[in-house]
Amino acid sequence: MSGTNGIKPVGYFDCPGGGQVVVSGSMAYIAHMAPPHGTTIVDVSDPRKPRKLAEITIPAGIHSHKVRAVDGVMLVNREPLHGKTPGPDARTGLGIYDVSDPAKPREITVWACGGVHRFTFDGRYAYLSPVIDGYRGNIVMILDLKDPSRPQEVGRWWMPGQWIAGGETPTWKGTDHRCHHPMRLGNRLYTSYWHGGFVILDIEDTGKPRFVSGLDWSPPFPWPTHTTLPVPFPLMGRRVLLVADEDVARLGPASSSFLWIVDITDETKPTPFASFQVEGIDGSPIPDYTGCHQPVEQVRGTEIPVAWFAHGLRIVDIKNPHTPREVASFMPPVPEGADRVCSNDVFVDDRALIYLIDRKRGLHILERG
Repeated sequence: MSGTNGIKPVGYFDCPGGGQVVVSGSMAYIAHMAPPHGTTIVDVSDPRKPRKLAEITIPAGIHSHKVRAVDGVMLVNREPLHGKTPGPDARTGLGIYDVSDPAKPREITVWACGGVHRFTFDGRYAYLSPVIDGYRGNIVMILDLKDPSRPQEVGRWWMPGQWIAGGETPTWKGTDHRCHHPMRLGNRLYTSYWHGGFVILDIEDTGKPRFVSGLDWSPPFPWPTHTTLPVPFPLMGRRVLLVADEDVARLGPASSSFLWIVDITDETKPTPFASFQVEGIDGSPIPDYTGCHQPVEQVRGTEIPVAWFAHGLRIVDIKNPHTPREVASFMPPVPEGADRVCSNDVFVDDRALIYLIDRKRGLHILERG
């Protein structure tokens, strides 16, 4: 069932399922879930009538579901699809494009590695999660893109146990502990580490990221840590981190994942003190891709839009962080060819328009009612 609560639909763009959507100026950049669809560039100057300008395709066996665009430079990830072996023409790593003319994206280069999952980009530095020879699972890396044609590694960090070429021995199974998503605020990187929880890294010296603290609640909680989002202003005098567990790859049968609120006023002792879950969850085991996935990454106020997989868009007010509450929601219609909604990512542009991408199909453009 679709429906709105405090949200007004503005426009819709029909496209293959997406992993991420970001907006720069009047351009939306959609990173898709599966080949041959890589990245679509859409003119949203009139959000009621979004217009496709260009699409970058990718070869079979490649996953290119994340994108960033700043000042005419676009970055996209390229990693092997799960369970697939990329062909000889499938370059993995970080794709770098000139999008100064959005209708004619031009590849500048591909920074090569075993694959990149999530990343952030501030226009100069990329903070990413590459797969590097000699390490088990993705690590943390900082790349300097002052010259986009020649990316330069600045620094790297890994969880002790990942550097198997250096003689380290993991204490976990496979790649359960791996970098998922580094997010910068000031001189800190707040980094989700999948079933390794999250870590806070000091990057005052970007060449030597330094461990400050970490917290891992998986187990006993069964979900992997997906996003660690620092709130850039105090709440009731406290510094707060929003942590989203992703409703996939569970350690066992479970109910759906949710959003944590963590006090990092003393960043050496991160302390969970509240959480938010949608109504109607009774604790019964449910299918993957039902619960929490991804909060908006640009925090501009206390109302936080969250892509909540099978529950669509949820806007959570954290003004009182002890009692987060839902203040609006949007449940999209089930996409054609799917059996339920799978809202994967959300972005808010400078006009306060909300962009909600479905993992299976379609981009909804919304505004607060």
